[in-house]
Amino acid sequence: MSNAIADVLVVGAGPVGLTAAVVLRQLGHEVVIVDDQSAGANTSRAAVVHSHTLELLEPYGVTSTLVARGVHTPAFTVRDRDTVLMEVGFGELPTAYPYTLMISQADTERFLLERLADLGTPVRRPATVTAVAQDADLVTATLSDGAELRARYLIGADGMHSRVRDRSGIGFTGGSYAESFSLADVHISGGLPRGEVILYFSPAGLVVVAPLPDDRYRIVATVDEAPHEPDTAFVQRLLDERGPRAQRAVVSDVVWGSRFRVHHRIADSFRHGRILLAGDAAHVHSPAGGQGMNLGIEDAVTTGRVLARVLAGEPDSLLDEHAAARRNTARTVVATAGRLTDLGTAPAALRPIRNTALGLAGKVPAVRRRVALRLSGLDRR
Repeated sequence: MSNAIADVLVVGAGPVGLTAAVVLRQLGHEVVIVDDQSAGANTSRAAVVHSHTLELLEPYGVTSTLVARGVHTPAFTVRDRDTVLMEVGFGELPTAYPYTLMISQADTERFLLERLADLGTPVRRPATVTAVAQDADLVTATLSDGAELRARYLIGADGMHSRVRDRSGIGFTGGSYAESFSLADVHISGGLPRGEVILYFSPAGLVVVAPLPDDRYRIVATVDEAPHEPDTAFVQRLLDERGPRAQRAVVSDVVWGSRFRVHHRIADSFRHGRILLAGDAAHVHSPAGGQGMNLGIEDAVTTGRVLARVLAGEPDSLLDEHAAARRNTARTVVATAGRLTDLGTAPAALRPIRNTALGLAGKVPAVRRRVALRLSGLDRR
């Protein structure tokens, strides 16, 4: 094993880790990136890329490929079956990307991997970090095969169950929602527009329906006990109970599906010496609003930029300021996602009040614009 010392070691090669590596490489720094999986993602998982994220990625050569591949959805609507409670349009936002881009995480990772390869940096995999240590000058990561990697700084982008966070002794404070979530990518005919991301409220629970490339739709729903692999009949029942009534949405097949539990947790600190956290290693929350991967990519871009400044000789204290700012941003986003989830899972007795309040708020242009800015991430410029 080489004794070379990298500027930055990135642990985790999902969209967040790959973005951080691309940013740092393009800014001229030596990066080593490792991942414990033998291959990249081959399922869609996160599927929403917001306007601000596309702006952040633009200098790094991936936005144009994402935009060409994804489905442009200019509206987000909240409905109670066929009744529109609130419609949030993105078309008038001050951005070159006035829409939500729907694209599978597999595509997002592929484009980032290709860009990183163009910059001359492969992902070392499978490579599992088992220990992390640091001194005044370096951080050292020990891999499961006994190899050691040394760098001036380390970015932990290794997900909710982050070994980097755990080995660094950083707490991960929060809890979990009672419900499980069912996720499926399906083919559907009838009943659903292609130009909207729709959040349906119903007495049976919430369901989010969003278009994907290749004439697919993403379905996310709260379920008491979601099946491990939702089938066509299960997804059809979800839409029949919660989705459009006037024209039935018919599910023809399930391309892929899974279930997950939703946590709402934030790392007690986003920095521990020469170690910084980003993405799900630093914060996890409800998928409502599609903020998770976007906030993680924002972490990655901003962390890469501030690390480049410190590596170029600016004060190390910039990292403390950055970590505190990112944690405050995460707290705001986690709270927003939590409020959306609480609205969608409100007790039956409160649903008429909720619907009335949303309907009234949705008639106010300033409210709709504020929601659009919040969802798109443009309020965090």
